[in-house]
Amino acid sequence: MKVPFIDLAQQHRALREPALAALTATYDGTRFCLGKDVEDFENNFAATLGYPRALALNSGTSPLHIACMIAGFGPGDEVITAPFTFISSAWGISYVGATPVFADIEAGTFNLDPEKLAAAITPRTKGVIVVHLFGQPARMDEIMVIARRHGLFVIEDCAQAVGAGYRGTPVGLSGDVGTFSFYPTKNLGGCGEGGAFVAKDEAIHTKARHIRVHGSDRRYYHDIVGGNFRMDGFQGALLNVKLPHLADWTARRRAIAARYLAGITLAEVRLPAQPDYGHSVFHQFTLRHPRRDALREHLTRHEIGTDLIYPVPLHLQRCYAHLGRGIGSFPVAEEAAATCVSLPIFPELSDAQVEHVIHSLNRF
Repeated sequence: MKVPFIDLAQQHRALREPALAALTATYDGTRFCLGKDVEDFENNFAATLGYPRALALNSGTSPLHIACMIAGFGPGDEVITAPFTFISSAWGISYVGATPVFADIEAGTFNLDPEKLAAAITPRTKGVIVVHLFGQPARMDEIMVIARRHGLFVIEDCAQAVGAGYRGTPVGLSGDVGTFSFYPTKNLGGCGEGGAFVAKDEAIHTKARHIRVHGSDRRYYHDIVGGNFRMDGFQGALLNVKLPHLADWTARRRAIAARYLAGITLAEVRLPAQPDYGHSVFHQFTLRHPRRDALREHLTRHEIGTDLIYPVPLHLQRCYAHLGRGIGSFPVAEEAAATCVSLPIFPELSDAQVEHVIHSLNRF
């Protein structure tokens, strides 16, 4: 039995008719850049997931960039984030000329360790980007106590955690701002690039809205330095079609994860932690094994797709070699990169496919 790591075609086949109808309406209405479809998505996204307001953007990297601009980070400033994440979590820091500083992760959740965060703070530290990796919320209570004690601006990178909550609060609302990605493989994925920005503070939201359109509140008048971060109308239209299905897709991801957690009994496997403060939305189901590469080859022989997310921590990427943090700097992140493998966990997986993954893995 074949089990692909991900299969976007199944989801899009099921939504083909309403998706094409939405695209036709956008095309006929020439709503190509922002416009009604994007505004509708912003309102629907906020209302569905519990945010006071939302701003739709052209990628998941853009809201991180905008957040760093609004925070006022710049040359000479340090901003702390985790080394075990996608590179976009650090790009915004670099884009504004600040210096990324890494702090190690927790072994169980893969998220930023609050104790390591506290130890990394210096007089130059101005902020922290907290990643809710693989859909598992980070320990925001402890992180926020540390951040407020030192006057740090807190950005929550929720790219993989749409629909997740921390102690009943939607991710993105514990810190100063929250950022999201709608890259096609995400739990709520577009048919192209897309992202969102949320903030409790209306003034922060307004500034982000101006930055999105060249620092302008009215055409040809530019009060601040901005950029071109607008979502296109087609993505807004497609995300409006997909958003009503997110709750069911999330429930299915959680059901698959529950079956994996109950059924995987292979010796030496370390399953993802399940802390009670935040219920993961399982963008990935990532486990660890000391013979990860051999395990992955075994699953491949059984026609099961897997992925290595992420094989190289950020401090060991060539683009950040100038920071001088070599092998051994962040041992938990490095151990995760060397032993992690992610299993299939998209909503369209059948029960039979899930059981095939479990049975094959346990036979390793």
